[in-house]
Amino acid sequence: MAGPKKPQWVIEKERARRASAAETLWLFGLHAVRDALANPAREKLRLVLTRNAADRLGDLAGVEPEITDPRVFLKSVPLAEDSVHQGAALEVRPLHWGSLSDVALRDVPGARRPLIVALDRVSDPHNVGAILRSAEVFGARAVIAPARHSAPETGALAKTASGALERQPYLRVPNLGDALVSLRQMRFVIAGLDGTGEGVLPDMLEHVPGQALCIVLGAEGPGLRERTLGLCDHVVRIPFAADFGSLNVSNAAAIALYAAAAG
Repeated sequence: MAGPKKPQWVIEKERARRASAAETLWLFGLHAVRDALANPAREKLRLVLTRNAADRLGDLAGVEPEITDPRVFLKSVPLAEDSVHQGAALEVRPLHWGSLSDVALRDVPGARRPLIVALDRVSDPHNVGAILRSAEVFGARAVIAPARHSAPETGALAKTASGALERQPYLRVPNLGDALVSLRQMRFVIAGLDGTGEGVLPDMLEHVPGQALCIVLGAEGPGLRERTLGLCDHVVRIPFAADFGSLNVSNAAAIALYAAAAG
């Protein structure tokens, strides 16, 4: 027998709560939480800490924490059992970096050339987090990816990014191909990094010294999609010392960014 029907106001409240939860994420780990707290652009909603984590974090940027016992920490926050949270979790709203042109045309002090990384269906948050770290180190203006079939902003991504998520624009666009067309109109050279490339990265960089460059990388295995390849001005590969070998996509991104930033 069915229970009593819920009042409409209760139903609406539950819907609002679910919608609100879908628009937030939990960052975890001392480094990720510390950098988010220090970011004035990050909207912070709820901070849950163990006493030890609170002592180690120090400045909480005016956010009042909920102190909980380490033994019941995971009952207080919706994290996976294997999350390396170090007794620190922060509920936040995703960052908003603005439009593609906003991030593509922003100035990065010290960068030798305008650089953007475009990811074609790279869905592993650990790879994307590592790429964000490299992008920040080598002065990229942004990392862009399609809104679907790519790693969303999550706690796991933030932890791998080791703070870079708070400073390095990560923009998920409706359509990656359209974004590449727009970047070309902004005078970016579009360079796809793919094992099928006839040329090699160092030779291509010699022909575009100092020019604005978008480095496009695909998911491991499938690589770049057909339309993505067709939109590239150059399709090149990283030369290997032997006739075999492959690189993790985040390692490939780091090498390409280093070479492009130096050239």
